[in-house]
Amino acid sequence: MQTELSNRLGAEHAVFGFTPFPAVAAAITRAGGFGVLGAVRYTAPDALARDLDWMQEHTDGLPYGLDVVMPAKKVAGVSEADVEAMIPDGHRRFVDGLLDKHGVPPLAEGEASGWRITGWMEQVARTQLDVAFDYPIKLLANALGSPPPDIVQRAHDHGILVAALAGSPRHARHHRAAGIDIVVAQGYEAGGHTGEIATMVLTPEVVAAVDPLPVLAAGGIGTGEQIAAGLALGAQGVWLGSIWLTTREAELHSRRLTAKLLAAGPGDTVRSRALTGKPARQLRTEWTDAWDDPAGPGPLPMPLQGLLVAEANSRIQRHEVEPLLGTPVGQIVGRMNSERSVQAVFDDLTRGFERAIDRINRIAGRA
Repeated sequence: MQTELSNRLGAEHAVFGFTPFPAVAAAITRAGGFGVLGAVRYTAPDALARDLDWMQEHTDGLPYGLDVVMPAKKVAGVSEADVEAMIPDGHRRFVDGLLDKHGVPPLAEGEASGWRITGWMEQVARTQLDVAFDYPIKLLANALGSPPPDIVQRAHDHGILVAALAGSPRHARHHRAAGIDIVVAQGYEAGGHTGEIATMVLTPEVVAAVDPLPVLAAGGIGTGEQIAAGLALGAQGVWLGSIWLTTREAELHSRRLTAKLLAAGPGDTVRSRALTGKPARQLRTEWTDAWDDPAGPGPLPMPLQGLLVAEANSRIQRHEVEPLLGTPVGQIVGRMNSERSVQAVFDDLTRGFERAIDRINRIAGRA
C-alpha cells in the first residue's frame, strides 16, 4: 500500500490514522502507517508536551503527525468567558432537564469538567503548535479549513507538510490556493464533522480539483478493499479515524461505550449538531434525538453548543449513563465488531488490499 506520498513521508503504507490517543497513534506508526495525534483536547501545553515526549519514545524514529482545529475565520478579542455569556438561559435549562430526566449525577465536588471544546479557539491551537514545532512531526493537519498563512509558513520552515480536510471541491481549491500540501477528501460517511458529499463521489472530484496535489480519501473507510478503491479513485492514501476506537490501545475508559460501538451497525449513527454546533456524525442516542427534536430549542452554533454541553458530556461519560452515552464515529462502525490490536487491524487491511488487487488483476486478465 505504498504511494509517492507515503514514500515521501517515510511510511511503509499510505494509511494515515487519526486518533486522540497517543498509544494508538504510536501503534499505527509502528505498524507501518502514519499516526496522527489529535490535539484538540490538549488545553494545557505541558500535557501535549508530555504526550509528544511519549510519542518520541514509542515510535522507533518513524514518522508521525499532529492534527489541530484552527477555525477558518478569526474573531479577535473574544475570550471563552465572552462566548459563555452568549449562551441563552433556555438552552441551559434544556440541558439540565435532559440530565434530570435520565438521573445523571453531578460531578464529584472539586472534579473539573473534562474536555471543553476550546481547541477551535485560535489562541489555543497556537499554543499547541508552539509546543509541537519543537518536535520532529512530519505532518500538520487542520480539521477546520486551511490554517492561517503564518502557520502554513512556520510548518514549511520546519520541513512539515500541511494537510487540510475538505468536504467539497470548492473547499479543496481554497486549500490549494492557501498553499496546503495535502487535501483530505472527507466524505459524508465519516465520523465527526462532515459535509454533504459521499466519499465515492467526493474523492475523484477533489483529485481533479487540486491536481497535482496529493489527496487522501476519508469517510467510511475501514477495510483493505476500501483502501484499494480509494487509490483507484486517484487518492495517494487514506485517512482513517473511527476504526481505531475499538482497538485495545484506545483509551475510551468506558466499557459500556465500547460495547455500544461493538454492537452498532452502519445505520446506528446520525449526523447531528448536538455535540459542537456543526454537523458531526456520531452514535445515535437519546441525547442526539432530544437535540434534533423539532420540539426542543435546537443546537446553538459553534462554539456555543460545545461550551454549553461540555459539563453535561463529562457527567454522562463519568457515570456511563448508557441511553445518553455516545461518541463521534463514522458509518464504518458496522465493521467494528471486535476488539483488536492496532497491528491486527493493519494485518486485516493488508490482506483485504491484497484480495482487492488480486480480484482486479483477474478481471483484467493479468492473473
